[in-house]
Amino acid sequence: MPKISKRFSGLLKTVEERIYTPVDAIALVKQNATAKFDETIEVHARLGIDPKYTDQQLRTTVALPHGTGQAIRIAVIARGEKVAAAKAAGADLAGDDELVDAIAAGQMDFDLLIATPDMMPKVAKLGRVLGPRGLMPNPKAGTVTADLAGAIKEFKAGKLEFRADRTGIVHVRFGKASFSATTCSTTSRPCRKRSTAISPVAPRAVTGRASSLPPPWAPRSRLM
Repeated sequence: MPKISKRFSGLLKTVEERIYTPVDAIALVKQNATAKFDETIEVHARLGIDPKYTDQQLRTTVALPHGTGQAIRIAVIARGEKVAAAKAAGADLAGDDELVDAIAAGQMDFDLLIATPDMMPKVAKLGRVLGPRGLMPNPKAGTVTADLAGAIKEFKAGKLEFRADRTGIVHVRFGKASFSATTCSTTSRPCRKRSTAISPVAPRAVTGRASSLPPPWAPRSRLM
C-alpha cells in the first residue's frame, strides 16, 4: 500500500464526506493546491456507460472559453503545399511521408496529431504506435480535416478532445490552480455539459481533483 505523505494527510482532513456544488468544489481544490508548481485541475466523470458496446462509446471535443492553461504541441501530417500552410498556421511539426516514418521510429514529441484525409491510409499504419497514446487522428474529434488552419487555431485556443476510458469514466483537464474561481467555473461547465449531453446513460457521479501528474497530489471532492 503506498505511503501517504503528511501534506496529503493534512489535505484529506479538509474534504468532507458530502457532495459539493461545482463552485464549492473548485474553491476547495484551489485551497488545497499547495504544491510548488501550478497544479492542473481536472474533472473526472463516471457516466454509467459500458464502452465495450459501440452505442455507448464516447469520444468528442469541447471548446474551453479560457483554454486549459497548458501549451500543446501539434503535429500535422499532410502533403504538398498544405505542409507549409500548417507550419504557417502554428503547427509545431508538419510533414508528409518523412514525418510518418519519424513517428513510426519513435518520434512522439507532440500532444496532438492532425492529418488530412488523403494521408489517413499512411497514418493508419501507425495505429499500434498512436492508438495506445490516444493520438490517432479521428474525424469525430476534428483531427482528420482539410481545414488545417482552422483546426490548429481551435486546438491552440483551447479546444479539447476527451473520451471515456474502458470503465466508462472521462478524465478532462480544464484549467490551472492559478485560474480564478470564476474562470475555473466557466471553463469546467462546457466539459460537464458536453459529456452528459452525449452520454447514452444518465450520469451517476462526477468528481473533481487537482493534479498535474498521475499521482494524486491533492484529494478529490465529489460534485453534484
